[in-house]
Amino acid sequence: MPDTADTEALGERLAAGLGAGDLVVLSGPLGAGKTAFVRGLGRGLGVQGPVTSPTFVIAREHRPTPDGAGVPLVHVDAYRLGGAAELDDLDLDTDLAEAVVAVEWGEGVVERLAERHLLVRLDRRPDDVRVAVVTWENAAG
Repeated sequence: MPDTADTEALGERLAAGLGAGDLVVLSGPLGAGKTAFVRGLGRGLGVQGPVTSPTFVIAREHRPTPDGAGVPLVHVDAYRLGGAAELDDLDLDTDLAEAVVAVEWGEGVVERLAERHLLVRLDRRPDDVRVAVVTWENAAG
């Protein structure tokens, strides 16, 4: 997965296997491609509007287009959340009933919201090549 376009393409391909109730947890350092992956996920789900980083708004909901998969995408940035109470305030468990929920910086924070989740660990090597490890994980517990 050498560049941003490849990261987006991975998200787009994986969207085909996702539906309402699926939680996608993204992990990786700044610049690894978390937002690019979600942009591809949104394209694969066929949602409206540009998918951009929700860093300052914490969460964005993208509704499906008439010709899309019919599943909304909720895109969350957990980086600035102050803990479980702020996470609970977002009511993501409610969103999960109707949407695919993708959470940047979510590893170790949001897994309890679903029985299983897709964990996407992204990294960017010093030569700018991006690396992704994608696994389905069961909730700890």
